[in-house]
Amino acid sequence: MTNTDFDFLTGHWHSRQRRLGKVLAGHDEWYEFDATLDCQVLLDGNGVFDVLRAPERDLEGVTLRLYSPEERVWRIWWASRASGGRLDVPVVGRFADGTGTFECDDTWEGRPIRVRYVWSDVDTPRPRWEQAFSPDGGRTWEVNWVARFNREPSVG
Repeated sequence: MTNTDFDFLTGHWHSRQRRLGKVLAGHDEWYEFDATLDCQVLLDGNGVFDVLRAPERDLEGVTLRLYSPEERVWRIWWASRASGGRLDVPVVGRFADGTGTFECDDTWEGRPIRVRYVWSDVDTPRPRWEQAFSPDGGRTWEVNWVARFNREPSVG
């Protein structure tokens, strides 16, 4: 069964990343940086792999997305140098009405949190991704990382 949920992300992208300086600390100072994203859609659309690179922040990370047709959900794992060679706990969810919402329970600095990824504007030339944490089981959310993507022009 072919899945097209993440077809919009195939290719090479430039992005502007915006991250909250201190997470779950009541701060509102953000910093911004540029990054690139190279994405491949595999396994008839049921697998997606990308590499995010932001040399100015010494950041390199990979995302693995796998779709379960039986459950009709995606599982999304992230790994970077900061994760110590381990995949993070996967966020789980699906697309509805053009927006993908994916959540999981995890920990941040030793305390339990809920994590949420949201993909929006996926039918536009500038898709948007955001990450938010909830310290209270999803009653309130703090957005702490936002990325806006622009497709790099094809060469050749």
